[in-house]
Amino acid sequence: MTKKIKTELPKIPADLEKVSFQDIYYEEDPQLLNGMVIDTEIYDERLDRVIFSKVIFKNVTFSNTDFNKIDMTDVIFENCNLSNSRLCEGIIHRVAFKDCKLLGVDFSNANLGNVSFEKCDVGLSNFADARLRQVSFNNASLRSAIFFACKFNKVNFSYCDINGVDFTQTILKGIDISTCTYEQLNVTLESLRGCEVSPNQAIGFSKLLGLNVKY
Repeated sequence: MTKKIKTELPKIPADLEKVSFQDIYYEEDPQLLNGMVIDTEIYDERLDRVIFSKVIFKNVTFSNTDFNKIDMTDVIFENCNLSNSRLCEGIIHRVAFKDCKLLGVDFSNANLGNVSFEKCDVGLSNFADARLRQVSFNNASLRSAIFFACKFNKVNFSYCDINGVDFTQTILKGIDISTCTYEQLNVTLESLRGCEVSPNQAIGFSKLLGLNVKY
């Protein structure tokens, strides 16, 4: 059975009021604090080092957004579309993505801690050179996502579609992918040492050793 990685939940006040995303421009530095953004479409935003803290985004679409070096703490995204957004070099801490569309999101060089992706489509996203600590992917699609040269610490992949994922130069020791499905992975034998797999997956990986399995 897959070992669950316990992630800290976002710490959100119970009495958040609805706010406008445009409130961000009334701050001396670009930040959105203590509020709920609901049923909103956000287009073509370019905000470096923006801060989101204690915010809930619900039914929000971010179109062509660039949040380079974003700082997010205690944030929930529910039923949101962040496809093709840029969150590279961001600090993402205690953040939950629920039923979100995250196709092609750029998380490269980001630092993710206590982050959960629940029933999300994270296909084609780029986590290259990112650091993931206590991060959970549950019932998520990660088709063709890039985890090149990542640093994993207590990362959980539970019942995910990881077909075509690139784990090149990422150490998978202690990572359990036994409940995941795939037809093909980009991974080396060195990366796989200590990875936890199912018996059927082990037979497939034996090809990396040049073994011919007889039935």
